[in-house]
Amino acid sequence: MIAFSSTPTVPLDSTGGQCMYAQVDQLRDMGPAVAVQLPEGVAAWSVSRGDVVKRLLTHPGVSRDLKGTVPGYEPGSVAWLSPWVDIDHMATADGKEHARLRKLITPAFSPRRVGNLQPQVQAVVARLLDDLEALPADQPIDLHAAFSYRVPTETICDLFGVPDDQRAELLRLFRAVGETDKASEDESVEISNGLIAAMHALIDARRRDPGDDLTSFLIAAREEGSTPLTEDELIATLLLMIGGGSGTLINLLDHTVRELTVNRDQLHVLQQNPDRWSDAIEESLRLHCPVMHLPMRWATEDIDLGDGVVIRAGDAILIAYGAHGRDPAVHERPEVFDIDRENKEHIAFSLGPHFCPGSRLALLEAGIALRSLFERFPRLELAVEPDEIEPEHTFIGNGVASLPVLLHHRSR
Repeated sequence: MIAFSSTPTVPLDSTGGQCMYAQVDQLRDMGPAVAVQLPEGVAAWSVSRGDVVKRLLTHPGVSRDLKGTVPGYEPGSVAWLSPWVDIDHMATADGKEHARLRKLITPAFSPRRVGNLQPQVQAVVARLLDDLEALPADQPIDLHAAFSYRVPTETICDLFGVPDDQRAELLRLFRAVGETDKASEDESVEISNGLIAAMHALIDARRRDPGDDLTSFLIAAREEGSTPLTEDELIATLLLMIGGGSGTLINLLDHTVRELTVNRDQLHVLQQNPDRWSDAIEESLRLHCPVMHLPMRWATEDIDLGDGVVIRAGDAILIAYGAHGRDPAVHERPEVFDIDRENKEHIAFSLGPHFCPGSRLALLEAGIALRSLFERFPRLELAVEPDEIEPEHTFIGNGVASLPVLLHHRSR
């Protein structure tokens, strides 16, 4: 059990989709922070007001380091939380330690290196579109499984040199770690141990046969750098980068496709002006942030938010990243998808020192995938009503379980 200064008043819902959005709106109305109940008896302050979200993301009294902030915490004592907080990488570190880890990692995502990846991403996308074109034109297909899921996962596995025979199990484990409404405590332990074992297998494979991939890059940084990654940091960094580099982009692709098939006038604008695809991507990131809540931050001092709400030192803080872009105090008509919206501000890639170093790659992949998809299948449409699309059941991510579409392509 992790100590908490208040009694939770609301259980956080794992239904996902519109239910998740509705609960975030409810919590925003209740106050600057609301004590919520999470699985296995964990409690946290849910923060969903845009101004408070931004304040706490950059607050010097808020830390990502649970083990250094809450002395009584025993790693592994909360099974579902363990993969998010017990491993040592730059997302769970602060200050000089965070700067050291980030310095070793960011060269892998430099503008030049990401730019050089464009042909590789285009090749993956083209191959997947060819696979789609071989499917029936007027029968529903699950675009989530056939395209949105495969683009980022195949790209990230290629970039990190994941052997073909390791990919299926690795991706299964990454899917399972976010399913907050399914896994029992024993299953959560099994998933966590499985992920670590998968990283060991990947590292062993790349040590035996190094190549021009990011795993080999990180191994070299560990073995040759003046401030090397420890073995545990190497494993944790791979977990962070492979998991974070695939799941968020899957959700971004699915949500953007859904919005553009509903708002065909805006799709037409993009088809006539391909240089505007970034407008659609930024608006999708605002409206449907790929991650709603990312566990977890911790108060290192008492923080008075006003309205009688004081977060005490040692309390857990659950930032609702996806709530900022949907806050009426930040955006007019926040529930409306509008590529012409002047203010598309979002925090999908976080803020401050923990801003996502892979954001440039994510935007490159999204731009190539979406533009190529609608160039190949300009008449693509949903095969169900938008509100019939089943969301993923989790309070962490913001994805869909499937995306049924009709391709309406003309056979070659």
